[in-house]
Amino acid sequence: MYLGLDFGTSSVKGVLIDAKQKIIAIASSPLKVSRPQSGWSEQNPEDWWKATNKVIAQLKAAKPKAIAAVEGIGLSGQQHGATLLDKDGKVLRPCILWNDARSFVECQEIMAREPRAVPFTGNIPLAGYTAPKLVWVKKHEPRVFEKVAKVLLPKDYIRYRMTGTYGSDMSDSSGTYWLDIAGRKWSDMLLAASDMRRDQMPELFEGTDPTGQLTPSVARAWGMPKRPVVAGGGGDNAASACGIGAVTDGAGFFSIGTSGVMFVSNDRFSPNAERYVHAFCHAVPGTWHQMGVIVSATASLEWLSGVLQTPAPQLTRALGTKVKGPSSALFLPYLSGERTPVGDAQVRGLMMGLGHETDRNTMTHAVLDSIAFAFRDSLDALRAGGATINRLMAVGGGTRSELWMKIMATVMGVPIDLPASGEVGGAFGAARMGLVASTGEDFRKVFTKPKTAKTFTPEKSASAAYDDQYRRYTQIYPAIKEIRLT
Repeated sequence: MYLGLDFGTSSVKGVLIDAKQKIIAIASSPLKVSRPQSGWSEQNPEDWWKATNKVIAQLKAAKPKAIAAVEGIGLSGQQHGATLLDKDGKVLRPCILWNDARSFVECQEIMAREPRAVPFTGNIPLAGYTAPKLVWVKKHEPRVFEKVAKVLLPKDYIRYRMTGTYGSDMSDSSGTYWLDIAGRKWSDMLLAASDMRRDQMPELFEGTDPTGQLTPSVARAWGMPKRPVVAGGGGDNAASACGIGAVTDGAGFFSIGTSGVMFVSNDRFSPNAERYVHAFCHAVPGTWHQMGVIVSATASLEWLSGVLQTPAPQLTRALGTKVKGPSSALFLPYLSGERTPVGDAQVRGLMMGLGHETDRNTMTHAVLDSIAFAFRDSLDALRAGGATINRLMAVGGGTRSELWMKIMATVMGVPIDLPASGEVGGAFGAARMGLVASTGEDFRKVFTKPKTAKTFTPEKSASAAYDDQYRRYTQIYPAIKEIRLT
C-alpha cells in the first residue's frame, strides 16, 4: 500500500492506493487562511500537522489493514510558503503563503542586488516566491530573522515532523528563488542576494527519491508498523503532473482550482521570463517544466458567489450548457494580483461594461470567460517559450462545469480532455511517488496517463466572437496598470 498526502491551501488530502494503483480510500481535513492585513496570507504550520493526523485517523478508521500495510508515502504541497524554524526545529512565526503579496518591493531589491539573477534562473522573482519573503522578514521582523536556522516549504515541514529530517525536492525548491534550476542544486549566488546561507536550506532530492522513514513514534501513532519511506514528493502542480502522466516532453494539462495552472513538461530547461512563465524542475529526474499561473481562478467565482450570496454551482447552472458567445461584461480576475503574463502583485480586479440590464448571469458569465482568457494568456506565453501544445487535459474543481469546459476549449482553440479516473491530482501523484521511492520501479512505467472520459472541442460558431472579446480583455491591464487605489 502507498499513501499520498497533498497539503493545499484549503485542505490536507490523503489518497491510499495499492500496488496496482487502485484507490483504496480518500480522506481530507480543511484548513483556514489568516489575512491579518490587506494582501497578507498566512497559516499556522501546526494546523497542517493537526489536519494531517486527522486525515490519517480517517483512513485508519476506514481501512486499518491497508494503513498497516503502507510501505511508501509521497508528499505534494502548496509552493513558495516560508516556514521558518529555529535551531531546535521550532516554528518562529506563521508561514507566509504563496498568495501573500507583501514582499513585492523586496523582489525589486533582489534584482537590484544581483543583476545576474533573472538570466541565471530564467525566472523573475515574484512576491509569492520564498526568497523575497525572507528579505521582508529581515527588514520588518529582524529578531525573527536572526533566529532562522532552517527555511522549509509547507510539505517539507510535514516531512520534518514525520521523519525528523530536513529535505525537499527539486520541483518545490524551484519556487524559492534560491535554486540553480538548470543545475538542480542550491545557488550560493541567489542565497547571498537575500542574505541566506546554504546551511539554512534542506537537503535536495528528486521527487521519486526516498528521503527517510517515519519516526518510530509517528509510525506507532499512525498504525504503520513497516515505518514506510517518505519520497521527495513535489510541488502541487508537478505532483499533479505525475498523477496525470505529464512527465514526458510536450505533455501538458491545466488545473482549475483556487488558482489556475497551465503546465507543460520539458526535456530541457526552457525559460520565458519576459512573460512571467515559471520554468522549474519537474518532480522526476532529468526533466523540467514550464508553468503559467493564474492567482485567482475558481477563487474569482467564489468571490462573486460571496458578493451575490449564492453558491457557485447554482450560479453556473443558471447559465445552461450551450456556448452562444461571450458575456456583454468583461472581468479582470486579478483579485490578488497576477503572475502570468504580467507579474503584478499590486494590481486588483475589475468588472467593466456594466449597465442597468446587467444581472447575476451576466456577471457569472463574465467571470467564466475571464478565467478562460487568463488561461489563453498562459497558453500563448508557454508557446512563445517554445512549447508545442495542441491538446490539453483538464483537472480541478472547475472541470465540473460543462459550460466552463466548452468556453475553455473555444477560447484556447484546442480540444480538452477530462480524465476518466476520479483521482489524478497532487495526492494521487504523491502516492505514485511513494510507490516508486519504496519499490525502485521506473517512474515512466508508473506515471501513466489516465483514460479519457470526455472531450470538449471548440465551438466554431462562437470562436470569432470570443477572439474579439479576448483582444478587448488583453487591453484592460495596459490601460489600468498605472492606476492604484491605495
